[in-house]
Amino acid sequence: MSTQISKSVPNSTVTRDLRDLDKKTDNIYESIVIISKRANQIAVDMKEELNGKLAEFATTNDNLEEVFENREQIEISKHYERLPKPTLVAIDEFLNDKVYFRNPAREKDED
Repeated sequence: MSTQISKSVPNSTVTRDLRDLDKKTDNIYESIVIISKRANQIAVDMKEELNGKLAEFATTNDNLEEVFENREQIEISKHYERLPKPTLVAIDEFLNDKVYFRNPAREKDED
């Protein structure tokens, strides 16, 4: 997942014009729901990927007194902390038509 994140996605908060967000749906609330659902998907994917990479370094010792600082684990964690937040990625995908969405209620009304 992290390799798929575009370099054009900002790493910090960006002020957005709300009129840009509702152009595709004609409803700002519907656009926000689409973006939030996509952000949740991205967050779950990133968490699974991070947990998978960190699990490679897991130890079988359950002794609480022994604390192991693994440099690789720390570097992997720092890498994921520097990535753009899932919400920023979802907004970028939405604005660049990289998100597929449909509204079944609207489709029913058109029939």
